[in-house]
Parts: sequence; structure tokens; C-alpha cells
Amino acid sequence: MPASSAQDRSSSGPALHWYLTEPSRSVVDLGQLAAARSILRTAPGGDGHPVLVLPGLLASDASTASLRWFLTRLGYRAHRWNLGRNLGPTRAVVDGMRVRLRDLADRHGQAISLIGWSLGGIYARELARETPFLVRDVITLGSPYRLGVSGKTRAHHVFRLLSHLHVPESEMPPPEHIRPRLLMPATSVYSEHDGIVPWHACVEPPGPLRQNVAVHGSHLGYGHNPAVLWLAADRLALAPGQWRPFVPPAELARHYPVDRARRVG
Repeated sequence: MPASSAQDRSSSGPALHWYLTEPSRSVVDLGQLAAARSILRTAPGGDGHPVLVLPGLLASDASTASLRWFLTRLGYRAHRWNLGRNLGPTRAVVDGMRVRLRDLADRHGQAISLIGWSLGGIYARELARETPFLVRDVITLGSPYRLGVSGKTRAHHVFRLLSHLHVPESEMPPPEHIRPRLLMPATSVYSEHDGIVPWHACVEPPGPLRQNVAVHGSHLGYGHNPAVLWLAADRLALAPGQWRPFVPPAELARHYPVDRARRVG
């Protein structure tokens, strides 16, 4: 096993050098976004259905502004979660997300697409399991939903410090690997160079209606990574009941490395 893979599976989280360079690599991702602007203008247009975007740990709706702006430009009704800073599964967050999803579904009269960044993706998958009739599809961005079998994240200590604010352990969901598969299309985006979470924790065995897609980039840059934006546009453009594997456009092919997650069991 390569050294980087061994580090990814360690209990301390991703390799230290990926963690320490997260901020600077996020800036690089932003620069790539500017360079890819003309290509992104040709991304598939939307059908106007609603999309709810959930931020990661310690992040707020400000972190997802670029992604939501891009989706709005494509024609989607992109919504913030309106729950302030994500401090983990507090009572306000757990109950508030459920209310927010139901309110949006009632307002628009149709199922909602969910995009969750990091911890937000774990929330998204739980919402999809609880109310599958309200969720059209799920896209997770560097979300360590299989963390129980892949070690810890670099945010582990912060999460522990906030744990006194969280709902009781008895209300936490069982480990992902023993949960039933999602009933709707699910796309898991990950980066082997993620400095916050081990990429092995962000993927599941490929199968019907589900796919893992690797991108080049940082954890902090998922929301403005051009490869992520294009993928979101491609997945959201699929009509309800339709699904096909994601195939990168030739112009952005270099942003999508070989998918090593195919070997995940």
C-alpha cells in the first residue's frame, strides 16, 4: 500500500502535509475556478427544481455561497440551510434541518436535491433515509459518512469539544456500513489530497444509482472547485427516475483523477 494511503487509514487522519497546506490549496482551487469560467458557462442548464445546500463543521451559509450562486445561474432554486454556523448535531440543527426540508418541499411542491459538504453530507444522507419521498438525489462533498471503518478526521478534536452541545448518543444513527442503501441517486465526491478527512471514509461500494467521483483539490475548496461545480450541474440535470454514470467533459478531464474508490468494499 502506498505511504499516502496508509496515512489516510491511520487513526490521526490524513497526512500532515495535506492538512497544513489546506488553506493555500483552497486558494489554488479558486484560481482554477477563474481559469475554467468559460468552460463552466457550457455546463448543463437546470430544470428549476429546488436544491438545499448544507455546510460543513464550523461553517455557515457563507461557505456555500459560490456553489449556490453557480446553481442559481444554471436555473435551480438553490437554498441555504438558514441554521447559522454548523456546530455539529445540536438539537437546533437536527430538528431545524427536518423542518427546513419539509418547508421547502411544501413550498415548491416537489422533491429536493441535497448537496452536503463534509459533515453537511452526513446530514444529507440521514435526511434522505428518513424522508426518501422528499429527496430527489444526494451529492456529498468530502463527507466522511463511513468514518467508522476509516479512522478519524483532522476535525475530530473540534467535534469532541462541541459534543456537549449535541443530541444524546442514543439519537445518533448507527454506523453507515450497516445502514440500508439510499433509495435515490447518490454521488460521493472525494479527493485523495483531502487534508481534513480520510478519503476512504467518503466513498461507498459502487452500484445502481450510486457513484464515487474523485477530484483534484482540497477539502476547503470543494465549494468552488470547478470539477465539483461541473459534476453538480451534470448530476442535477438528470430527470427524476433517470440515472447514468458521470463522465467528465474532455475540457475538464484532467481535474478528475482515476477513481481508486472502485476497490472499496
